[in-house]
Amino acid sequence: MKKGLILEGGALRGMFSAGIMDVMMEHNVSFDGLIGVSAGAAFGCNYKSRQPGRVLRYNTRFAHDWRYCSVRSLITTGDIFGGEFCYHEMPEKYDVFDTATFDANPMEFYVVCTDVETGEAVYSRQMQSGYDCYEWIRASASMPLVSRIVEINGQKLLDGGIADSIPLHFFESVGYDRNVVILTQPRGYMKEHNKLMPLLRLHLRKYPKMINALDRRHEMYNAQTRYVEEREKTGDVFVIRPDEPLHIGHVEHNPDRMRAVYNEGRKVGERRIGEILAFLKAI
Repeated sequence: MKKGLILEGGALRGMFSAGIMDVMMEHNVSFDGLIGVSAGAAFGCNYKSRQPGRVLRYNTRFAHDWRYCSVRSLITTGDIFGGEFCYHEMPEKYDVFDTATFDANPMEFYVVCTDVETGEAVYSRQMQSGYDCYEWIRASASMPLVSRIVEINGQKLLDGGIADSIPLHFFESVGYDRNVVILTQPRGYMKEHNKLMPLLRLHLRKYPKMINALDRRHEMYNAQTRYVEEREKTGDVFVIRPDEPLHIGHVEHNPDRMRAVYNEGRKVGERRIGEILAFLKAI
């Protein structure tokens, strides 16, 4: 059996996932593979580089830095989360990403993006750090309206959560049959139709299949959460989710709020670490 870790996105709700991941790293929990969507990819790469605490550290450090996340960044660069600063300058200069450990770690690392021309999910396996890897992560976390389309090898890409928010089906299809899934919404959450569809239709008018994917995203998401719950009942999937809605926005500049959501993740992780270890050993 192959053990997998599946990380939903949700922008700064991902601080909850980071808290859980840090607890698991501190208990030396290992997986054969990890797949992350949007913030799940941006934060999940630190599991392969074995850097607990890094997600909280750089998010709080740069919370008020316009280069990291701001309207100014959106106006001047086209990305509300600065593409060059967040995905290249910061990991190379200011909070250094452990490339040697990432590259040496045999754990598979998958990133989910959405192809804007087809509206379909793209799954990229990234085993080596570097510019291309960081661009895949940037593409996965590039939200429509507030991010530029990222082009890699001729593919035009945006937020992976549009086409596959919780990629359990995919991970099972590539052989992962013992999976821990970290969600950033509580049990019973139902996604509603996107109220910004008129703006999205205008903004992405050249890409009708992408518009269709956005229009149906709530249906896809709700079907995926039902599937996760079904697999949870069979005992083949271990699901960790917040007890209540996380009080943090997609864009957040308050370090205390970031710490509170991170600490909520740690609290849940510490409470359930024994269950996680038992689940992964029951093979």
